[in-house]
Amino acid sequence: MGARSGRSFVTIMIVIAVSALLVKTTVEQIIRFSISQNEADALATLKLVSAALENYAKDHLGAYPSSLQPLTETSPAYLDRDYVKESPVKGYIYTCARMESGSYSCSAVPEKCKLTGEKIYTVSTGGALLSEECVKKD
Repeated sequence: MGARSGRSFVTIMIVIAVSALLVKTTVEQIIRFSISQNEADALATLKLVSAALENYAKDHLGAYPSSLQPLTETSPAYLDRDYVKESPVKGYIYTCARMESGSYSCSAVPEKCKLTGEKIYTVSTGGALLSEECVKKD
């Protein structure tokens, strides 16, 4: 009976190991898919913010607003919401480090690097878009 129970134990351990491997692979794929969706949303949002800022400037003698708030308060609104105030949105934190009458710079940074996103996106005056890899802090 000892040899039989030994084989049962080995069988159970193999099943557990295979199951753990499948779970790990599935979780990694889910995270990768989620990151891909979050990055696509962040990129689209920054393009939307940039277009709203550029349109606002065209309508206001080339002057950009000092925050995103005026873009949501006009009728019709340039933006449906203030992404900076509502951050994080879909795993990304939005900031506008520079909002001057002559220029702007807005960024989307993953809330948790390598978990909610892998890229940092920045859009600046004229719609220039830049992306870089985020660095995970230990």
